[in-house]
Amino acid sequence: MELLSAGWIFAFILIVSIAALSLHDLVPLLGTWLRRIHIGRYDQHAHWHSAVAARGAKWLNRTPVAKVTDQTRLTVIERLNGRYSASALQDWQRASLLLGLSELPEESGVKHEMERFLSTTFTDKGDWRNAPRHVDSAILAYAVMKIPGIQADRYRPALDAIRRLIEDHVGEDGTVRYRNAMREYRYVDTVGFICPFLIAYGMKFGDTTSLELAMKQIRAYVKFGFHEGLGIPAHAYDISSEAPLGLIGWGRGLGWFAIGLIDMWSELPSNHVYKRELRHVVKAFAEAVMKLQQPGGSWSWTVTRKESRPDSSATVTLAWFLIKAAELEELSAPAMKCVEKAMHYLRGVTRKDGAVEFSQGDTKDIGVYSTLFGILPFTQGFAIRLGQRYGQAIDGGSELRMAVGQREWSKP
Repeated sequence: MELLSAGWIFAFILIVSIAALSLHDLVPLLGTWLRRIHIGRYDQHAHWHSAVAARGAKWLNRTPVAKVTDQTRLTVIERLNGRYSASALQDWQRASLLLGLSELPEESGVKHEMERFLSTTFTDKGDWRNAPRHVDSAILAYAVMKIPGIQADRYRPALDAIRRLIEDHVGEDGTVRYRNAMREYRYVDTVGFICPFLIAYGMKFGDTTSLELAMKQIRAYVKFGFHEGLGIPAHAYDISSEAPLGLIGWGRGLGWFAIGLIDMWSELPSNHVYKRELRHVVKAFAEAVMKLQQPGGSWSWTVTRKESRPDSSATVTLAWFLIKAAELEELSAPAMKCVEKAMHYLRGVTRKDGAVEFSQGDTKDIGVYSTLFGILPFTQGFAIRLGQRYGQAIDGGSELRMAVGQREWSKP
């Protein structure tokens, strides 16, 4: 009798445990489904951008976790063993949000959110509260330098720490590794992570070695990591064999190269010798990218296959690249036409709460790509950044400033 009772108790505990674990997985899935109801209802740019910016402001200090894993069942196990997310992954989410919010006018009301971010990220002496360990965090340092009115000298200890971290990852070929454990490979991600920071740091503090390192990184990638015919990057390349690795045409990989290139180009003064050199790279890459845009305005997660799913993270970063590249007279008309199509796509995949949907999840390894498509703070930040520039292009930004200023930013 006692054995029977014990068996029933064990069965009851097992059922309750399974139910709890199931709810832990099902509740987020149900929440995503509910939030996608009435997706894509924004027909005016100002209203769309106001909602997107408001959502981004709420996320800066309460950033949704970007998952390392693609697992959607028993995720509690992934959380417990530390394979659910990673700090470096979160750094480029926050960096993008900060870059986007920094584009907004002063009356938008986001200043206090950025000040709160700074106070929780840095010490009173201007150093990191939690020291970064990977070069991914260089883009966060760059975003800090882009905050309007920022006194970069105040955060010099943190910026210097990032510069030393990058130097610690320089390999025998003189370019920067993604990870020191991966000595033979150079990743396209690294161009986006480090090059804008190196240029901004070099210009601000008169460090020519930083400028030279950024140029060496991008020159090497164009030389060894690009498909000669298509003019687009592979995911990585091997410095010994000079063989391309992973997918040629990975959408967010193009995005990483695009933001690395265009932001470093933008940081340089118009008469700088490196800016003149980069102009040719910007023009060639823009022409390659424009050919690969899908009729619906997106770029797919595999840009060379029209059957691939659209990827919002690739779309928003490539559109940001093109709206900046449109400053070149010969690119102005075709680039802005592509940007207009991309904006139409992005409005169509934005939830009613302002979150931009359908970005590819985190990549697992060279050639191992996520099959999940959902929200990504990185995409949200670049949507704010792109939306502000686009609004200024179409109406001088007056309507956009008014709409953004009416939002209440501090509500969760």
